[in-house]
Amino acid sequence: MSFTYPIGRILAGDPQRVREAVEKFHAQAVDHVALCEGESGYSPRRTSIAGRVSVSGSGTFTRRALRTLTFAPGGERGWWIKRTDLDEQLGIGVSPRNIWTSQRNIVLRSGSPHNYLRMVEHIVALRLGLGIDDLVVETGSGDPPLFDRGSLDLVEAVERAGVVERDEPARHVTVREPVTIGGERGDFVTILPAEKGVRRLRLDCAIDFASVIGKQRIVFDLTPATFRTGALARTNASQAQRLYCRTIGLLFADTRNLGYTDRNILFHGKKRYWNEPRMIQPDGRSLEPVWHRATLDLLAALSLLDCGRLAGTVVSYRAGHTLDCRLMTLLYLRGLLETCGSA
Repeated sequence: MSFTYPIGRILAGDPQRVREAVEKFHAQAVDHVALCEGESGYSPRRTSIAGRVSVSGSGTFTRRALRTLTFAPGGERGWWIKRTDLDEQLGIGVSPRNIWTSQRNIVLRSGSPHNYLRMVEHIVALRLGLGIDDLVVETGSGDPPLFDRGSLDLVEAVERAGVVERDEPARHVTVREPVTIGGERGDFVTILPAEKGVRRLRLDCAIDFASVIGKQRIVFDLTPATFRTGALARTNASQAQRLYCRTIGLLFADTRNLGYTDRNILFHGKKRYWNEPRMIQPDGRSLEPVWHRATLDLLAALSLLDCGRLAGTVVSYRAGHTLDCRLMTLLYLRGLLETCGSA
């Protein structure tokens, strides 16, 4: 099966470098395909959850502290982050408007500089991944918990709470035309409009690492099942980063208390993994890194769009948080989103 796509309108980036990156992307083999026929499995109605549910784990940036997230039914439209330790701060809307930084992970902030939440990508990816339109995420700090099973603990928490439909149809949006953004390291992200009457989101995601990870590419339609598969994938880090954190990194505040362990992070070296990878293919290769990139990084940025559930096709090659978030902002600035038309 062949998957090729037009570049469309280039919103940012050098056009020649974008074209070169697209050529490399199309030349890369597809390792896994998971497409669905018919409906995607998400409710056509606007949704929230039936009740409050909490999940706890060691802090991502303060490993000796227990951190708790509580999911609650959304009283307002959209996703909101509520810092329960800050009495006089409003909720942080999950939106491109509230991106504070995306350099190392996505940080959302609103109002006071203290009113933020770091590494939100592993949380907000559930918005599109589980088809939840309205939700409040309560937290007592800006540091989320880190789990040994990627974001599967969060998925199971929402499943325990139960999904409820509201008395209005869900809104689906798509791009008005094919658009692409290019980065500085041979990376790009493309979004193509949905076909008329189709409310499905397809992702074609490729990565290319100069390590044992190598080239990986998966194509899948977003469904509750494919998202649940990807939610198990952990963040990856290099063996050099692992050694840094455990040696000289202990001298610096930003790495000294990182909650990274051999259980919750996949560590990779030039020729081998330093702990046990997941999602092993018949040929023995692990696709855990590309599943994480697609479902817990890229999908998180797409979940920042607060005007509806995105439909269409998203193509990503060697990209990361910064390029993802920049594209979401440009979609708003250029007025490139519209409600999906009827069949």
